[in-house]
Parts: sequence; structure tokens; C-alpha cells
Amino acid sequence: MSFDYSVIGKRIKKAREDKGLTQEKLAEQLDVSNAYISKIERGKTPVNLDRLAELCAVLEKTPEYMLNGTNSISEDFLRNEIMEMLEGCSAEKIKLISQVIKPIIDYGER
Repeated sequence: MSFDYSVIGKRIKKAREDKGLTQEKLAEQLDVSNAYISKIERGKTPVNLDRLAELCAVLEKTPEYMLNGTNSISEDFLRNEIMEMLEGCSAEKIKLISQVIKPIIDYGER
């Protein structure tokens, strides 16, 4: 699978602008040069996974959004992730978690 870095760059630029950041401020937060941010936003240089993760954290966007323009994460992925989190929990913690999520689940059914 190949990515269109110019499209990814446009998403990064939009996310940066939405946060009210200049290229200079973003570069400062990432400890990179302003020229590097400019090259990324213009799609002139590819973004490695580590840098993409840093960009996502600063810009408060998901990697899914940056790579394919959607924030959707598959329902199966989320279910599996929740199940994995529950596996290491004691019975007491599971009971507490149940008490927390039950009102959320019931909320839409009224």
C-alpha cells in the first residue's frame, strides 16, 4: 500500500491551522525545523511512523485521520481492545467497570 504524501500533508496542515498553530510553533513543539514541517505539509518528504505519532499527539488527531481522512476505528477492533483490557482485571474491578458502563449503555435506550 502506498500513501499520497501530498494528501497527508494537506491533512496535517489543516489540523495545524485548526489548532491555531503556525509552522514555527509546531516545529518548536516537535523539535524539528520549520523547513521540515513545510516539506511535510507540501508532501515533499514522507512522514515516518514515529513522527506521525508525534504529529497526531500534538495536533490531537488520529493516525487514521492523517492517513486516510477518517476517524473511524473498526467496531471489532474496539471490542477486542476492550476485551484485552478486561482480561487482566480482578472480579472487583470488572464489577466497578460494569457499574460505570451500564448507565452509558442504557442511556440511548430510554
